[in-house]
Amino acid sequence: MASVAPSADRQELLLSAYESLLEASLRMLATARAADWDALVELESDYLVRVERIRRMDAQQQLDDNAASRKAALLERILEQDMEIRRRLVDRRDELGRMIGSSRRQQALSRAYGPQRGEIAVDADHRLGNQEP
Repeated sequence: MASVAPSADRQELLLSAYESLLEASLRMLATARAADWDALVELESDYLVRVERIRRMDAQQQLDDNAASRKAALLERILEQDMEIRRRLVDRRDELGRMIGSSRRQQALSRAYGPQRGEIAVDADHRLGNQEP
């Protein structure tokens, strides 16, 4: 890893990239809160590209104490949002799991108790003479 002495312009560029990542994270969180899962997947692709770009920039740029503190604060906010997004995704996964399980149970019941080939449904009340006059 190449290490470059802190330069105000490069530090600001790196911090701007982290701020942009925070904004992308905010958009992802809003999308997760709205349960727009397809849009979240699209936003996540862009987010991952940003993370990779920042990783490369970060490896090449040292930060002074002030810039390092700003970076830490931005990362803390990003991580908090990421935790909520992940929690919502886990909740969605669990919901889908319940739906799949319910669907499988319904299919199994339908196969077990549904009309069988060649069978005729019989009105038991009519057959047993339990009709009201």
